[in-house]
Parts: sequence; structure tokens; C-alpha cells
Amino acid sequence: MIQGFKEFILRGNVIDLAVAVVIGAAFTAIVNVLVASLVNPLISLFFQADSLDTALQVVVPTLGGGTATFAFGAILGAVINFLAVAAVVYFVFILPMNRAKERAAAKAGIVEEDASALPTEQELLLQIRDILEKNQMRP
Repeated sequence: MIQGFKEFILRGNVIDLAVAVVIGAAFTAIVNVLVASLVNPLISLFFQADSLDTALQVVVPTLGGGTATFAFGAILGAVINFLAVAAVVYFVFILPMNRAKERAAAKAGIVEEDASALPTEQELLLQIRDILEKNQMRP
């Protein structure tokens, strides 16, 4: 039982996932500060609200005599947070890593084949069929 747990913990994807969670938490802090100190002041210029959470609210009376509040600004804030995190991940990690891989492949002389030049699955199956038929005809 301990050996199975050890193998589970030491798998590469579990470690990668743990690193991703820690990095994600760090990005959340950065994005929250950006939103609080940059986006929210911009919003207050246009909507007379301190943050997106209090902007674009629609209050609707309910059948029971109370009110229901639709906070469209909070939804917009969540979308902005998501896009900010996605942009940081892409431009800080993904794009530089892809460029580094391309440079390393170019130095090693590895060239990716053009996908259009490769035969389709159906063409490969036809070739295999023809080879098998040819081999069966031989005595």
C-alpha cells in the first residue's frame, strides 16, 4: 500500500499539477492587485462604482414583495480576471517555451514535416492492403 502511494506521488503529472496549483495561486494574487489598483479605478471613472462588483447592478422587484439584484458587473469582473490570468500564462510561459522549443529544434536540425505532405489514414490502409495482397500471391 505504501509503495502504491509512493508511485502515485512521484508520478510526473502529479508534481506538474502541484506546481500548476501553486503558480495559479500566485497569479491570482497578482491579478487581484491589478484589478484592484488598475481596473477598478478605470471603472469608477465610467460607472460611479468602486469596483465591478457594485457596477451594472439591476434591482428587480420579486413577487413576494422583496427585490432581486442582478450583478452584471461582478460577472464582467470575473471574465476580466480570467482573461488576465490567461494572458499572463500565455505571454509569460507558453509563448516563450514554444519559441525556446523551436530554437532548440532548429539547432538540432529537427524540422517538423508538413502535415499536408503526410498520407491520410485511408491511404495508409490501402497501401497496407496492397502489400498484404501482394505477399499472399507469392508462392
